[in-house]
Amino acid sequence: MRIVLLAWIKRHKFRLGTAILVCTGYLFLIRVPLFHDPMSTVIFDRHGELLGARVASDGQWRFQGSRSIPEKIRRTTLAFEDRYFYFHPGFNPVSLARSAWLNLKSGKIISGGSTITMQTIRLSRKGKRRTIQEKVIELVLATRLELSRSKNEILNLYLSNAPYGGNVVGINAAAWRYFGTASQDLSWAEAATLAVLPNSPALIHPGKNRNLLLAKRNYLLRKLHKAGWIDRTTMELSYSEAIPEKPVAMPKRASHLLDRLGRGPQAEYRTTLDGRLQDRASDILAKHHKLLKYNGIHNEAAIIAEVETGNILVYLGNAGNDENGSEVDIIRSSRSTGSILKPFLYAAMLDDGKILPNSLVTDIPINMSGFAPRNFNGEYEGAIQASLALSRSLNVPAVVELREYGIERFRNLLRNLGMTTLVRPADHYGLSLILGGAEGSLEDITAMYSGLSRVLIHYAATGMYYPSDIRPLNLVYGKVSPAAPGREESGMISASAIWFTYKAMDELGRPAEETGWKYFGTSRKIAWKTGTSFGFRDGWAIGTSPAYVAGVWVGNADGEGRPGLTGISAAAPVLFELFGILPESEWFGEPADELVQAVICRESGFLAGPLCVNRDTLSIPESGIRSQVCLYHRTIHLTPDFQYRVNSNCLETSLMVHSSWFVLPPVQEWYYRNRHSDYRLMPPYREGCEPVAEGSMDLIYPAEKTRIFVPIELSGKKGRAIFEAVHRDQNAMIFWHLDGKFISCTKNIHQVELYPDTGKHKLILVDDKGEELVRYFTVMGREVRKGS
Repeated sequence: MRIVLLAWIKRHKFRLGTAILVCTGYLFLIRVPLFHDPMSTVIFDRHGELLGARVASDGQWRFQGSRSIPEKIRRTTLAFEDRYFYFHPGFNPVSLARSAWLNLKSGKIISGGSTITMQTIRLSRKGKRRTIQEKVIELVLATRLELSRSKNEILNLYLSNAPYGGNVVGINAAAWRYFGTASQDLSWAEAATLAVLPNSPALIHPGKNRNLLLAKRNYLLRKLHKAGWIDRTTMELSYSEAIPEKPVAMPKRASHLLDRLGRGPQAEYRTTLDGRLQDRASDILAKHHKLLKYNGIHNEAAIIAEVETGNILVYLGNAGNDENGSEVDIIRSSRSTGSILKPFLYAAMLDDGKILPNSLVTDIPINMSGFAPRNFNGEYEGAIQASLALSRSLNVPAVVELREYGIERFRNLLRNLGMTTLVRPADHYGLSLILGGAEGSLEDITAMYSGLSRVLIHYAATGMYYPSDIRPLNLVYGKVSPAAPGREESGMISASAIWFTYKAMDELGRPAEETGWKYFGTSRKIAWKTGTSFGFRDGWAIGTSPAYVAGVWVGNADGEGRPGLTGISAAAPVLFELFGILPESEWFGEPADELVQAVICRESGFLAGPLCVNRDTLSIPESGIRSQVCLYHRTIHLTPDFQYRVNSNCLETSLMVHSSWFVLPPVQEWYYRNRHSDYRLMPPYREGCEPVAEGSMDLIYPAEKTRIFVPIELSGKKGRAIFEAVHRDQNAMIFWHLDGKFISCTKNIHQVELYPDTGKHKLILVDDKGEELVRYFTVMGREVRKGS
């Protein structure tokens, strides 16, 4: 048998080789993929609702094909184009014979007899002339396509690439372009209208062929009824539906996100957005935009995300609808952060044991190597609880804390938490880093707050830390943004520090300029913070609950500042309205494992020292055990009637009353006592008692080794510098000496106008008790004063 077979192969080797060659060629006739056309960028929300789309690079509306074919589309297309589609091998001999007979009979081509498979091949061959030779090629390729693809795949290929008039290609694009809905939601009349278009796409031209298109659609509806696919009532109701007059505009519900994803590798995205929330949030921003534009504020941006997943629910890159920079995606833009980073510093200080929630921090005029921060309201507390300093967003305490924590260390912490815009070294930002001296994006900062919330939630639930909790937000559904490489657990802020930070951010005690915050439309519990950049250019508001985090930015894309453009007045109202459309959630669970009980000095807020009389036992972060013991109490010696201070030079020790007294440094005391009526000044010394040098006075300006500028008025005259001192004794007299020369004597209000020349100077203050204070400063030159 084998010999016979080999002999037959040898005798017919040329014919056999030819047959093998033909078969091999036939197997490789079909290219993979069949179509290479550019696709439109299309974005959907998490539920499959269309958010936006833009034309492909060749100017066509061409969406990707669906995985499944809607039943109405399937039946109308097959009824009109190829009712034997599921039964033929790629061509229909009966249809081809009938078409040939009709064409011969009429003397011209009036019917092609092509199946859907053959039409798919013709579409892929891009406008080849309709000749007999081309028809044969289509037939051969159609049979090959049938061998390589399932019937449903072929039908899907056809529906995704068929022309539907104008620059519309594919059933999915056509459904949205002509009826403003997804293909699976089309009515029978709408599906029938689209089914007839690939055969005659010019019928959809606005204002033309309306009657012919209507007639073809109704003919197809009758055909569907005759086939038993729709009942008479459905057919008659479908007759009454109008055919589209003109294309429908594609939705623009997330235009900036569409532009962003349009630069990516994909053509179609299912995003994490919630279309319903996106629309409601858009309405809120539009309402506020109408009000803000009268103050010359033209741009707003907002982002809302789920805390647990990090999925973005709302992405409004710029709510401006005019020519004022509305094309800029503010969510990704770098803007001056104002005070929005202060909670991170507060948490870091707690975590480091450098402060406790109620410990006093300095709030007086300061000058650090030429940097002289001021509070927003221009006033000072002298000393204030750290938590209140945060909730009132005071600038001076934040700068003092940053100096103690370390600028480079804080910059590295922010980068570790996800602030990608900090690309310069720490020295570039300096102490202004905490007041808006750096730029951040709304997306980064919102993600950073989301990360802190996740850390707190997961630790309260499991007692463990997960470095992956600190990560960017997600935009594409089903994909989780990875944490930054190299992040370790040691780089995270502790849950207890976050807990106390959020507690401070939820406090109701806001400063005077923020009194209207409580009327923003929500009473729910939210940890929130606002920020305003220098020059009133950027207004920020960030808020978080255990379930959601939201960020709002308000300003002008071109950086123009406007009076009244603050985070509290412009951004916070938007933030609270956004939380009003979100479901409420329970407050964060307390991280009990990281809290310890400690005895705290009631006046200073530090760990109670031996001289602290008034004490409270409070929960503090575990790291707070390392914090400073109260240094603000001192023992003073009084006369038996408590009216005067004395010392052993004027009264026997046995006759003295020894008392613990809460005493602040002179400058802090001067501001503090004006705001705290219960603050007790130390009694004066009894006459004849020589005081021990104790630092009863201090200079508010200038600070030690300060470099100052003395202005020159517009008239050209030498300007003045106002020097100011404070003294614990309200009746004390201070004698001022500059460079060894007596200048002035002051009482009650210790302010002196000086006219120092350029160079180094020595200022000496002596009070009427003989206490002396020496301060050195340098005059760097004179500036022209730009106003009176």
